[in-house]
Amino acid sequence: MLRKPPKLNKGDTIGIVGPASPMMKERLEKGVNYLLQNGFQIKLGESVRKECGYLAGKDDERAADVNDMFSDPDVAAIFCTRGGYGTPRILDKIDYPQIKRTPKILVGYSDITALQLAILKKANVVTFSGPMVAVEMGKGIKPFTETRFWKLLTDSNEQVKFTGINGNLRCLKKGRAGGRLLGGCLSLICSLLGTDFLPDFRNAILFIEDVGEEPYKIDRKLTQLKLSGILHRIGGLVIGRFEDCVPPSDSPSLTIDEILHDLTSDLDIPVVMDLPYGHIDIKYTLPVGVQAFLDADQGSLEILESPVI
Repeated sequence: MLRKPPKLNKGDTIGIVGPASPMMKERLEKGVNYLLQNGFQIKLGESVRKECGYLAGKDDERAADVNDMFSDPDVAAIFCTRGGYGTPRILDKIDYPQIKRTPKILVGYSDITALQLAILKKANVVTFSGPMVAVEMGKGIKPFTETRFWKLLTDSNEQVKFTGINGNLRCLKKGRAGGRLLGGCLSLICSLLGTDFLPDFRNAILFIEDVGEEPYKIDRKLTQLKLSGILHRIGGLVIGRFEDCVPPSDSPSLTIDEILHDLTSDLDIPVVMDLPYGHIDIKYTLPVGVQAFLDADQGSLEILESPVI
């Protein structure tokens, strides 16, 4: 049975953790101030300001912060500082039974995708793929992103229909399908293939995005999902933004659009593009694990249940 976290209320304490890479400290301070100004209390993880090469502290330290926040009765929600790299290294150190006993809002994206999918697989708890403390909140969160983010976390009656910024999502393959909403950063989904931390994608509505990868690498990752059988098991596909995924100027290349057309042309499922989601400033927050309905004919994705209680 799917477990949903309690909704967030003004005055609640938000725990801040860094499961992946170190962040810019001035961005962290600005993000913390943003949350304080919005009426929340803050608790920083012990390793948040640490650096260990490209990691925000040692693996045991980063995992301990996540576990401590889920077990702390004073913490109502857990926000990540940033992505980068490192989250997959701590998946076997997370206390999933504790998360199942005390489900809480967990927010992040990019490298945090690995933790979100693992939590769904091991604890069946909804998490949120959305803005992070030392990224969007530290830079200055955009009104579109901000409004939709807080509404999803604070309203237990919230059901949302996602479209494009200025109209419907672009249809690649017509059709309609319902299923559990799963996904995140494409690179991290692929990194979990063959592990015990990847949830069941049968009949799911899969959403994907990525950043800074040349088109041939996106081709490789999508081909891996196809050859592994995942693209043939899902009920529908929602494509967000592939930000800065361009080839060197002197290299011949397929475009991202051409790759997506090639690799979805034989799939008998609805496929849409241009969802405002990913490594971009203006975007939706997506709840991972809830039931959703994709209508490619109308160019919309609808959440059928509130992700919080």
